[in-house]
Amino acid sequence: MITRRPTLSLVRTVVAGIAILAAATAAAQTSGTITSRNTTKAWTQTLTPDGQPDLQGVWSDTSVTPLERPKELGGRQFLTDAEVVQLKERAERLFNNRESDFVPGDNLFLALLANVDAVQNPNATGSALNMVPREFDNRTSLITDPPDGRLPALTPDGRRRLAAGQAANLTIPWQFGAEPSPDRQVPRRAPNGAEDLSNLLRCISWGVPKIAGNTNYTSHQEILQGPGYVVLLSEVNHEARVIPLDGRPHLPEGLRQWNGDSRGHWEGNTLVVETTNFSPRSYFMGSADRLHLIERFTRTSPDMISYEITVSDPTTWTKPWTAVVRLMSTRESLNEFACHEGNHYVVRGILEGARADVK
Repeated sequence: MITRRPTLSLVRTVVAGIAILAAATAAAQTSGTITSRNTTKAWTQTLTPDGQPDLQGVWSDTSVTPLERPKELGGRQFLTDAEVVQLKERAERLFNNRESDFVPGDNLFLALLANVDAVQNPNATGSALNMVPREFDNRTSLITDPPDGRLPALTPDGRRRLAAGQAANLTIPWQFGAEPSPDRQVPRRAPNGAEDLSNLLRCISWGVPKIAGNTNYTSHQEILQGPGYVVLLSEVNHEARVIPLDGRPHLPEGLRQWNGDSRGHWEGNTLVVETTNFSPRSYFMGSADRLHLIERFTRTSPDMISYEITVSDPTTWTKPWTAVVRLMSTRESLNEFACHEGNHYVVRGILEGARADVK
């Protein structure tokens, strides 16, 4: 598997820890928004030749805001401007200069990742934060609903599927949250065959939607538009979602797809995409065929799209939840992602290593 960028979920985990320390020491100040780009200039939504609001381009999720709000921040929806400045300074010292003002034990997440090499891409040089520009803002979580910024409780079946999915992906228990919790512990077991490995490791699919820890390599995607259609092309695994906008119904209940069946429509300048009909072998944070996804894409400036997702699955979570991601424009083009090239060696190596570990 080939990539040019570090894993954002690990960066977010570190920054979540730094945010807790920054919030504990910074002076109080009225909350606002700080980003690395100036989006204050007047801007009017442009249209495609066929009259659609223009969302086209290559976009990337580069925010360091964690999916879930760290419990230590309680009900704080925003950091102050002063805390964001301190957060950014401490993150730069940690990642760029390999030094910071924390000591192991100050915070669980920083202690776990005190070795900065743990968050570096083995196929690249430089640190996780200086590889690509990162967006720092005042939000303490991507999740906006529930109001506490936390994922709803898992159902027993959801907890079981999450643990099984993480084991199949050989991931750490807290990949999708800010810290480990008892309902996210993963029992380690050796895979018996390729079918015990995840869709990701088998290069089948990276799943939908791709947010936070769910994007294991790169967050880049390209949006293309034509009469009656929108195409969401992900760099990772080059998965393309071709979304019709003509009001056609969803596929029959019995027809299931890896990334579901998507239908779109416009609400003003917002593209609304509803996705159903996921396969029982699909996977998103423990959810599969009962996943119901609503995505809203709203271009708020020349270089930003507000990407809001609402996820529901009563067999996985006790209630729906919503997160908002800020997609930033980039001049980079999508690179080749050669996942299948030589992947049989990777799978064989995983299985042989598992067998050796059992011995």
